[in-house]
Amino acid sequence: MITVSIVAYKTDLEELQKCLSSLENDKISKIYIIDNSNSHYLAEFCCGKEKIKYIGSENFGYGAGHNQGIREALQTKSKYHLVLNSDVYFEPTVLDKLVSYMDDHEDVAQVQPNIIYPDGTQQYTCRLLPTPANLIFRRFLPKAMVKKMNYRYQLKFADRTKEMNVPYHQGSFMFFRTQCFQEVGLFDERFFMYPEDIDITRRMHLKYKTMFWPGVTIVHAHRAASYKSKKMLKIHMMNMIKYFNKWGWIFDKERSAWNKQLLTELG
Repeated sequence: MITVSIVAYKTDLEELQKCLSSLENDKISKIYIIDNSNSHYLAEFCCGKEKIKYIGSENFGYGAGHNQGIREALQTKSKYHLVLNSDVYFEPTVLDKLVSYMDDHEDVAQVQPNIIYPDGTQQYTCRLLPTPANLIFRRFLPKAMVKKMNYRYQLKFADRTKEMNVPYHQGSFMFFRTQCFQEVGLFDERFFMYPEDIDITRRMHLKYKTMFWPGVTIVHAHRAASYKSKKMLKIHMMNMIKYFNKWGWIFDKERSAWNKQLLTELG
């Protein structure tokens, strides 16, 4: 069975309903909607809906919100857990295919499908482990330099029709083998928002495969809030500093080894 967690914050109901329509699948046992805005309108929207459990919460961050759902999932017979953004939608059969893939690959802890924008263009959500230049300094560098850096960092040269064992999956759609949380742990709650997806993927990658699998495609209406809001930019910067303080700024042997290995595999 599959459990799902969606962290909401003043979320538009039309957007949320479109996302929930993607989850009309018999394999789903429970959908945890963690409302970090603790809103009456979201509580009312969820009331009485089959399979949905509404969790009103203070806003302790994205990862902390999902952890509330994951902890509940760990108390059930959930085999797989989907961490999902409300601005994502897809055909319900996508989940059947992901389950089949994971059932056939027991060494995989986490899988991410092909992800596109609503207009059909590619999103490059599976990436190398970032350096400070990739996530902090790029905002202050010439555009031509940033474009060249992103081509490599975002693996834009890679053949998106082939599987890749990638150490960083973007957090809008993360399909996990639930039991792996027992060994690896949950999202690191010191990160309020942004690097929690990098952190948990690399921790899973240390013990298991974390795969990009192009067998199915989903749509993510990505907002890139930190490029539009000074407040979100500040949050982004502060949390990336925490990430590099944890894993290393210049010296990160794991990052160097894994990135080199992946680039070699991709040719």
